[in-house]
Amino acid sequence: MLTVRAALAEAAARIDSATPRLDAELLMAHALGVTRDALLLGHLGDPAPAGFAALLERRLNHEPIAYIVGTRGFWSIDLEVGPGVLVPRADSETLIEAAIAHFPDRAAPLRILDLGTGPGTLLFAALSEWPRATGLGIDASPAALDYARRNAEALGFADRATLQQGDWFAGVGSSFDLILCNPPYIGLDEPLGPEVREHEPGEALFAGQDGLDDYRRIIPRLSAHLAPGGIAILETGWAQGDAVSALVGAAGLTACLHRDLGGRPRAVSAKLNYHCATPI
Repeated sequence: MLTVRAALAEAAARIDSATPRLDAELLMAHALGVTRDALLLGHLGDPAPAGFAALLERRLNHEPIAYIVGTRGFWSIDLEVGPGVLVPRADSETLIEAAIAHFPDRAAPLRILDLGTGPGTLLFAALSEWPRATGLGIDASPAALDYARRNAEALGFADRATLQQGDWFAGVGSSFDLILCNPPYIGLDEPLGPEVREHEPGEALFAGQDGLDDYRRIIPRLSAHLAPGGIAILETGWAQGDAVSALVGAAGLTACLHRDLGGRPRAVSAKLNYHCATPI
C-alpha cells in the first residue's frame, strides 16, 4: 500500500494544473478529514486512504478543487461551494481591498449591496469587515442562493444579510453605501480551460460577444442606488478596464482603476462627485 507521501508524488505528476502538488495535498487532506497543515506535519507516513483515488479521478477530469472538497477560502472567511456556483477567486479580493481603502477615514458602510452574490462571496467578506453593516445579496440563480443561505447561517450573518432572487437592480429600491459586483464578463469566443468551461455555470461567466453586456445594464443604474459618499466597485477582466471605465464615465460617475496583487487591472470603481487620484 502506498504511503501518503508516495501517493501525493504520484498524483502531482498526473494532475494537469498550475498547482498540481497543492491540488494533491488538498485532496489528500480532504480524504483524511484533516487540514492541509496537519497532513504535512503528521500524516505523510500514513497509508494513503482508499477514498483518495476517487477524489483524484474527479480532479483528473478537471473538476474544480473547490467543488470536490466543498469549500473555498476567500478573504477571512470560508464558503461552502459546489456545482452551480462560481468558485471564489483570490483576484476578487481586489474589490474588498478597494472598499477598505475608500472608507478608512470615513464612517464605515452601513448598507451593502452585492449584485450577483453567488455563494455570498463579496457580501459576506464585506460583512466580516464591518460588523455594524447589513447587506442585500441578489442573484438570478436559485442554486447559488441556496449556497449563500447556508453560508450566511454558518458564518453567523443570517440576521444581517438579506438574500433574494433577482435580475440585477430589478426590485431594489434602496440606496447603499457600498455596491459590489462580480458580473459575467467573458466574451462568447474567449478561450477557457476545461475546468471552467465544463464545470462552472455559464450564466456566471459569459456576457455577450465582447463580455460587456451586463456592465451596460448595471452601470447606468448605479447612481440611482449610491448613497452620498458611497462607492460601487465592479470586477473586470484584465483587458476591460478602459471599456468599463468609459461606461462609468458615460453614466456621469468618476471611474477609478484598481489592480490585483499581480499588478493587472481587476476592478473599476464608480463614485458620485468624487475626485479619483488616478482617474481613467
